[in-house]
Amino acid sequence: MRFLIAAGTAFAFAAALFMWLPEAPQAQSRTEAVPPSEQAMQLSFAPVVRDAAPAVVNIYATRIVADRVSPFADDPFFRDFFGDFGRAQPRVQNSLGSGVIVSADGLVVSNTHVVGGATDVRVVLNDRREYAADLVLSDTESDIAVLRLRDAPDLPHLSMADSDTAQVGDLVLAIGNPFGVGQTVSSGIVSGLGRSTMSLGAGRGYFIQTDAAINPGNSGGALVDMQGRLLGINTAILTRGGGSNGVGFAVPANLVAAVVSQAQAGAARFERPWAGVVGQSVDMAMAEALGLASPDGVLLSDLHPQSPFAAAGLAAGDVILTLDGQPVASPQEVMYRLAVAGTGRSVAIGYWQDGAARTTTATLSLPPKGDRQPTTVSGDVALRGLTVARLDPALGAELGLPMDAEGVVVLDAQDLAARAGFRPGDVVLAINGSRVNAPADVAALATMATRRWSVDLLRNGEPLRLMFRL
Repeated sequence: MRFLIAAGTAFAFAAALFMWLPEAPQAQSRTEAVPPSEQAMQLSFAPVVRDAAPAVVNIYATRIVADRVSPFADDPFFRDFFGDFGRAQPRVQNSLGSGVIVSADGLVVSNTHVVGGATDVRVVLNDRREYAADLVLSDTESDIAVLRLRDAPDLPHLSMADSDTAQVGDLVLAIGNPFGVGQTVSSGIVSGLGRSTMSLGAGRGYFIQTDAAINPGNSGGALVDMQGRLLGINTAILTRGGGSNGVGFAVPANLVAAVVSQAQAGAARFERPWAGVVGQSVDMAMAEALGLASPDGVLLSDLHPQSPFAAAGLAAGDVILTLDGQPVASPQEVMYRLAVAGTGRSVAIGYWQDGAARTTTATLSLPPKGDRQPTTVSGDVALRGLTVARLDPALGAELGLPMDAEGVVVLDAQDLAARAGFRPGDVVLAINGSRVNAPADVAALATMATRRWSVDLLRNGEPLRLMFRL
């Protein structure tokens, strides 16, 4: 069994078992190869480590989590019977990870799963100086978080490499604090590029793969190239037993740079350009049907009318081959390229249409917003506490809904609405058999003179009917 785990999960104590080995026999002679030159004798990663290590830090994060004692505590029906029994008990959780200083004024990059939701973050430098840190920006999808150290002087920092220039076989170093033993350096190579089949938390997954040893505590640490530049942020490992098996993953530096740039500009959340498309990787059967020489690119199955790709001339059935000159092989890679490019930019698109290769450009923007008409049901009526709005592409992207989702969506559920089982992200289709077309319909239908209710919803793309009595 294999598990993809974050490389910086919380732990309380780590122990090591050492075994003494017998001394080697002295009588036997050995033949060893002699280094051919003085230069060969002095080959070492030490100069790279000496330059890069001071910018890699240890991060200690504290957060308050709630432990549920009762398995029925989150169920609105059983909660009425059990009352406060099994109420969530607050508990302090400490986590350990790593980070990388990326600017002289104390901007530090780490992983969201290391510092997200933390109430207190302490950053310890390689020379043992310690600073409190504030969370500037956290992006769950990329698992990248940006911190700023308080009252820090000019600090050593790493410059960003162009991760698009990395090649499989390049030597790399992973620097971090595995198991809390202290700053540790491991060496390896770039084992793979564009790994987009992995996912971490809510992240879509687009990683550099390396065989440099990455272990719990390395999360947020640096993957550096032989020029001492930041090539990626170590994030996850594929493991059978919790330790390194030589399959580690790092978020590419180009995406890290895009997140840091928005943090430096004062953004509180990372904003991605909107694609407005649905697609899938091209396999060999598709390639043969489309007349492609090899299974490359992403086949578009649907486009939103306001999609920048539609505005650029693409249609359902076309294949995106390249973005800004870089080949794309999966929907995750398309989203990665758009995130790196940023909003307001024009990107070159290479695509396959009607049996021929074509090129065009598209101007990237945020998902469009419409008239949401937010409405909250109030007063002495059923569905009290339910807040709904009309869906638009921006709201759909914010709630993680499918591109083609439309209608009226739940923004919040309190009071009677929470007891009835509504959740944010539910798309309301009908109430007691009456079709819901606008947020005002929900408020009007909530005043019906009945105690029996039936509400048709879409939840996570699946139809659902809530039946309750109030």
